[in-house]
Amino acid sequence: MSDQSKQIAKESKSSFYYAFSLLSPQKRDAMNAVYAFCRKTDDIVDESHEPDDLKYEKLRKWRIEFEKALTGRSDYPLLNKVATIIRQFNIPLEHFYELIVGMEMDLQRKRYLSFDDLVEYCYRVASTVGLMCIEIFGYKNKSTRDYAVNLGLAMQLTNIIRDVGKDAVYGRIYIPQDDLIKFNYTENELLAKQYNPNFRSLMSFEAERAKDYFNKANQSLYFEDKPSMFPARAMQHIYSRLLQKIERSDYDVLNNHIKINKVEKAAISIGVWAKYSLVY
Repeated sequence: MSDQSKQIAKESKSSFYYAFSLLSPQKRDAMNAVYAFCRKTDDIVDESHEPDDLKYEKLRKWRIEFEKALTGRSDYPLLNKVATIIRQFNIPLEHFYELIVGMEMDLQRKRYLSFDDLVEYCYRVASTVGLMCIEIFGYKNKSTRDYAVNLGLAMQLTNIIRDVGKDAVYGRIYIPQDDLIKFNYTENELLAKQYNPNFRSLMSFEAERAKDYFNKANQSLYFEDKPSMFPARAMQHIYSRLLQKIERSDYDVLNNHIKINKVEKAAISIGVWAKYSLVY
């Protein structure tokens, strides 16, 4: 099962794979399983062109199988593995259920009126993952939970900025409606991929919000917890680099595919690991 989990993480080409590849074998195996759970949950909603009612049903069955794994045995080996990891590292169950609710939100809502509405979504689909991970990494200070929450929000907002054009094609606009109005940029312009001064100002505004959450994350992480958090710190550096690239493109995410390549991801991860392994 651990090999399957590792394969899911590797095939996704996710920054997560590079960030936790330098963990101890036990923690790396646990992280692969948790990531695979998150990836599979997300794929139910995002990877197929099935109608939403069928996705709802698949998500409902996934939740039922997850509960079966917690109380006995599921038909899905991955969920049985995750249940073992949950017990082993004492990960609060609420984070897994919140993640599922976040995926349900993607089926229920295609627009977000205010930034507060968006934050609720980002917490469920991203911060919850961070809260799962820190239990595996290990920490001493309760403020590290705030670190996980704020980092999750920062990373998800960065994703939203990068993918705003692609998401719109699929009918999802995560940028708050209040912000579109504030910067006089319309949904029709977004669907037509119109890059103009209003769009640039809008994206700059959202990027400042993401940077604010990166800063809040930094302020929440105490010195003594930094070594164990090196995978999360690697993720933070990767996503900060991505946001910097977006800024250097003058926020033209509609006409540019902005990403961090696997060599950069690996180099950043090794650099962060070396810093906390050798310095602390």
